[in-house]
Amino acid sequence: MEPARPMTSLASQLHSRLTDRTAAVGVVGLGYVGLPLLVELARAGYEAVGFDLDERKVAAISEGRSYIPDVATADVSALAAAGRLRATTDFSELVKVSSVNICVPTPLRKTKDPDMSYVVSAVETIATHLRPGLLVILESTTYPGTTQELVQPILERTGLVAGRDFFLAFSPERVDPGNPRFNTRNVPKVVGGVTPTCASLAATLYESAIESVVPVSSPRVAEMVKLLENTFRAVNIGLVNEIALMCDALGIDVWEVVSAAATKPFGFMPFYPGPGLGGHCIPIDPFY
Repeated sequence: MEPARPMTSLASQLHSRLTDRTAAVGVVGLGYVGLPLLVELARAGYEAVGFDLDERKVAAISEGRSYIPDVATADVSALAAAGRLRATTDFSELVKVSSVNICVPTPLRKTKDPDMSYVVSAVETIATHLRPGLLVILESTTYPGTTQELVQPILERTGLVAGRDFFLAFSPERVDPGNPRFNTRNVPKVVGGVTPTCASLAATLYESAIESVVPVSSPRVAEMVKLLENTFRAVNIGLVNEIALMCDALGIDVWEVVSAAATKPFGFMPFYPGPGLGGHCIPIDPFY
């Protein structure tokens, strides 16, 4: 990553608001990625505003209820009561936030091509309300190049320039739903900005709410990080299931094999047999 240049006035002002928590921050998409992030940002001291088209999710947050198992209703209720957490279907309120994280789905079409319609729709809506000094961070899993080849041009149609008039970065979500040990706060956050200033501002936002931030040289690197992580898991889940079939044919206990192999202190990570690839990310991301 090239060294950061002195911040412009817009960047400096945003950095100050993020640092002293006077900025209002937004999250578009309030699913299993967006809601936990919104709660952590509110817990960090920001006024956190969630945006979603689903009126049921907005109503739940407004009533102080969580609909995500990894987020406690008590946390949503307390933060909403304190005035630090709220949600809306009115995207015109984007003009009130200093940063916006995009956490919308990126499914595959039947042809295994990326369906970018949710991302495009979110970015076009943000572009409608884009103003100088806004920080935009894409978190949706996608193919390398999306941030700079798809998102940036849509935002720059406004005449504003990324890295000068507004700030743009990519940071892959790393949510593991149902994991009692790892959550949004304690999983390191990889961040790649289209310029060093963009990366620095995105890191400043995350550092306020997440224990560890890992800067990388570009959005493309950050986008590829996510795909490597989940392809690694897909390959190894497939591998151990093949080993399980071999063990069954040979009359060997595959669980004993994996347990013994896991005692090796280097070069091995245990994966366990199961019904196959599950969840949203692992079966999908390798195609990206």
